[in-house]
Amino acid sequence: VNAMSREYVLKQILYGIKDQYDAVIIDCMPSLGMITINALAASDEVLIPVEASYLPIKGLQQLLKTIGKVRKQINPKLQVGGILFTMVDAHTNDARNNMELLRNVYGSQIHIFDNYIPFSVRMKEAVREGQSIFSYDPKGKATEAYRRVTEEVLKDAI
Repeated sequence: VNAMSREYVLKQILYGIKDQYDAVIIDCMPSLGMITINALAASDEVLIPVEASYLPIKGLQQLLKTIGKVRKQINPKLQVGGILFTMVDAHTNDARNNMELLRNVYGSQIHIFDNYIPFSVRMKEAVREGQSIFSYDPKGKATEAYRRVTEEVLKDAI
């Protein structure tokens, strides 16, 4: 792949199969490397998971700048579908304050999901065991939170 087209590799791969699916979800690591750039280049919409604490919120600012650059230079149809709070410890003032801060700063520009994913030891265990939270802890709080978020995402998509 030449250097000029490396950000389009995933888009080219998905182009060949896009008619077989209603939607394709691409889950990226929290970095701004070439894989993430490829995902943004290939996407119509990006949902941004953000932990409700200081450093991830700072990272959100950088991600939004990157999304703006991708929109300007590579993929003009890319839209931010929303911000989803994850690993939220709702018992702490810090998490609640950070969620409120993001709602105040970005809420008029970007959809912020009503539902959030709570911090869950069971979720960490599921990841370690290589299982989805749905199979590892089918009746747990994190599982129920993911169901609610899924319903909210699908409702917004319709």
